[in-house]
Amino acid sequence: MLKHHFVTLSFLAAGIGPVLAQAQAGSELPAMSAPAAQAAADERSSLELSTGAQSLTSGFGNWHDLSLRGTHKVDRHVLLGEVSAHQRFNENGAFLSLGDTYTFNDDWFGSVALGMGDGAFYLPRYRVDATLNRKFLPARNLVGSVGAGYYNAPDGHTDRSLSLGLAYYFEAPWIVEGGVRFNRSNPGSVDTQQQFVALTWGRHKQDLVTARYGWGSEGYLALAANRQLVNFDSREASLSWRHWLTPQTGVLVGANRYTNPLYRRTGLNVGIFHAF
Repeated sequence: MLKHHFVTLSFLAAGIGPVLAQAQAGSELPAMSAPAAQAAADERSSLELSTGAQSLTSGFGNWHDLSLRGTHKVDRHVLLGEVSAHQRFNENGAFLSLGDTYTFNDDWFGSVALGMGDGAFYLPRYRVDATLNRKFLPARNLVGSVGAGYYNAPDGHTDRSLSLGLAYYFEAPWIVEGGVRFNRSNPGSVDTQQQFVALTWGRHKQDLVTARYGWGSEGYLALAANRQLVNFDSREASLSWRHWLTPQTGVLVGANRYTNPLYRRTGLNVGIFHAF
């Protein structure tokens, strides 16, 4: 019963790299949470359209985002692409990402992802992420992952990261996740660590609700073309709900709250998804 849930779980593992949803490195990866992975696991293709708005304190303005994400299965591959448009810190930006997950056998699968921004200071010039995943226990309901990532920013800083994660699938309706990310940013050799825990409740093609909490330190956060916040602590909490209207189509709603020493960000996103 649980085996089909792991088909696209590597997208979840890819998301462990940016544990907190940051301005530059958060949602711009081709990554899926456990509910999204479940939603796509037993479908050949899917599309998801979402939009979001974020309110920032301390005079940093508001954010607006629009994203289109798609998945498609080809033999042992699960391909994922995303294109998104953003308005953040009073500057428009666009991002494109592509990913591929390959199933080696019943126990091992891996993923690679590449993303590129259009030059907006809060998006990467490019980023590359790779993850290797292993299923454990007789039921294969414990999945461990190790990942590595490289992030090149328009302001000249770079990030190199190593991530570790675990996801445990109980008999429905519970999924528990956790992960940690170790990162070195340059210039300055700034070492930081982030971690997260998440709990999902529900059943595929009915309702899935996920609560997630992340905390830790960040290396660089671009606030303007020539202004960065360096080596600081941040926290983020989010709650998302995925509801199926039919066996193929559903809606999603999410809310989040992020804090760092300079501002607090609170947001809401909504979307619709369809499987083919």
